Amino acid sequence: MKTLKILVVDDEEDLCEILQFNLENEGYDVDVVYSAEEALSKDLSVYNLLILDVMMGEVSGFKMARAVQQNPQTSSIPIVFLTAKDTENDRLTGFSVGAEDYISKPFSIREILARVKVILRRNEYNRPSEVQQVLSHDDLKMYLDSKKVFIEDEELAFTKKEFEILKLFLENKNRVFTREEILRCVWTNEVCVLERTVDVNITRLRKKIGLYGKHIVTRLGYGYSFEV
Repeated sequence: MKTLKILVVDDEEDLCEILQFNLENEGYDVDVVYSAEEALSKDLSVYNLLILDVMMGEVSGFKMARAVQQNPQTSSIPIVFLTAKDTENDRLTGFSVGAEDYISKPFSIREILARVKVILRRNEYNRPSEVQQVLSHDDLKMYLDSKKVFIEDEELAFTKKEFEILKLFLENKNRVFTREEILRCVWTNEVCVLERTVDVNITRLRKKIGLYGKHIVTRLGYGYSFEV
């Protein structure tokens, strides 16, 4: 079984060391950082669980959680809040931004370990980096399992054919495809489809992906390619 990865984010270095030591003793792969800013600079999609302090510097744990939830690549990662604040409003805020659990300081290490185990089991040992196959170019991302396309955090409305054309391009960057090849790859088993249909779909595709449309280049006499 793949080792589960946990990220601990807290500005108390001693607490981070204690959590890291005990979680690693349970067999987890644990990273620690001391600010939300540092955490958000990492590739969070590789983690199976985030443990966040609420009160940290300029970016609080709540703000970081919102950023995690808004990113399609990390929105499924369970989050546990650690905090010295234990009011009802704080707990409600934590759960409203996607927390799986909310643990007040001081706490016992045995309690933390037990809750982490339950959360990971409840999330069926969630592996965010393996949930979906993703094709991308910068902030343009295609999620092949869910058939969704995003630019940054905005989902784009795609037809099936537009999705398949973009998928073909992102899987084969810089390769020139003739109209006939695109028809054969995208319009499989369909008859009486004109090459002009490819041009119409390419035009719509360019428009939908905005600035990224310039990467879909027309090669006169040959066809189209996604050039990077």
